[in-house]
Amino acid sequence: MKYPALECLKLERRGPVGWLINNRPDQLNAMSAQMRDEFEVAWKTLNADPEVRVIVHTGEGRAFQTGVDVTELATDGIGMERYRESLENFDLRFTSWHNDVWKPVITAVNGVCAGGGFHWVADADIVIAASDATFFDPHVSVGQVVAIEAIGLLRKMPAEAVLRMAFVGRHERLTADRVRELGMISQVVDPPDQLRVEAQKLGETIARNSPAAMAATKRALWASMEVGLKDACRLGAQELVGMWGHPDQVEGPAAFAEKREPRWAEQTSGSSRDE
Repeated sequence: MKYPALECLKLERRGPVGWLINNRPDQLNAMSAQMRDEFEVAWKTLNADPEVRVIVHTGEGRAFQTGVDVTELATDGIGMERYRESLENFDLRFTSWHNDVWKPVITAVNGVCAGGGFHWVADADIVIAASDATFFDPHVSVGQVVAIEAIGLLRKMPAEAVLRMAFVGRHERLTADRVRELGMISQVVDPPDQLRVEAQKLGETIARNSPAAMAATKRALWASMEVGLKDACRLGAQELVGMWGHPDQVEGPAAFAEKREPRWAEQTSGSSRDE
C-alpha cells in the first residue's frame, strides 16, 4: 500500500508495525493547523493498511510533541478561533481514538512531551518513553485551559497527579521514571536511543496475536471507560460473542495444540467488526 506524502508527519511500515512520526523537529513537533489536518489522513491510512497490525507513534528530534504551535496562534490573526467549531462539537480528528482506530497503538515518547502532546499519551493503548523524556503541561502558564488531555489522563493516573501537573504548569517537569510510577507510561527505555528499537520489538510481539481478537478487545475495553460497570460488561459480552465462529477462534487452539505459530485471517479493515 502506497502512503501519501505529508509535510508535517511521516508514515512508514516495518514488517507488521506501522509508524506515525511527528516531523516538525525545528518547532519541537508543535501542532500547526496543517499538522492537525494531516493527522486524520495519517491515522486512517495506517488503519486501512491490511499489512499493519500495530501502530507506533513517536517524534523526530528533541521532542515528541509540544502541543499547539503557539507562535502560529500569536501571529496568524486567527489564533484559537480556527478550532472553536470542532471543539464545541467535539469533532476532533487528531488522535487514534478520535479516528476510531481499533488496531493497538503504542505511543513512544522521545524527549519533551508538553501540553497538547498529552492527547496522544491519553488516547494510546500503551505508552513507553525514553529515559531522558520529560513531561509538563504549560497550558495555564500561557493563559489556556487544561481540559481534554487531562480528562483522558484521569483514566490512567491518580487525580491529584493530574491536577498538580495542570496547576503547576511549566514550572515543574516530571521525569520518565516519575510518570511511570504514576501510571502514565508502562516502560522506560534506557539508553534513550533504543526507544524505537524497543517500540518495534513490542509492536512485533503484539502483532503475533489475532488482529480480529485484538480489535474486539480494544473496542470492549475502551467502551467500558464511557459507561457504568454493568453496561460495560454487557458491551464486552457482545464483543466476546461476536468473535464466536471467526476463523481465528479455530486457528488459535489448533496452532497451540500443534506447537506452531498461528496463521491468522487476513485483515480487511482496521475498524471492521467483521474481521
